[in-house]
Amino acid sequence: MHLSVSLTSGEPIYLQLKEQIKNQILSGELQENELLPSIRNLAQSLKISVITTKRAYDDLEQEGLVTSVSGKGTYVSGTNKESIREIKYRELEEQMKKIIKESQALGLNRQDLTNLLTILYGEENEA
Repeated sequence: MHLSVSLTSGEPIYLQLKEQIKNQILSGELQENELLPSIRNLAQSLKISVITTKRAYDDLEQEGLVTSVSGKGTYVSGTNKESIREIKYRELEEQMKKIIKESQALGLNRQDLTNLLTILYGEENEA
């Protein structure tokens, strides 16, 4: 499992961790019942607070993505990938709504946005 955090991104570190782990579960990189690094070990390896790491794990547990077993560790839950995909889809939809509002404030129309999306999507596929 590869995780990294940016201290300069403006996004809280616990959210960065949470999203990376969630994405790795969705992609299948982290399998059902796989043991995650201990809170302490992960905090040490990323040079962040144990409290920050615990918050990310707690949030993931509240969402049903991981299960903590006292004295044993934190494991990837037997989650329904379709429900995770639905959550990610809704998050993407909310981000796109914000982008649409911002583009309208700049005077861009639907075609301008479509053109930009086509260009950016093409660049990502070429990389």
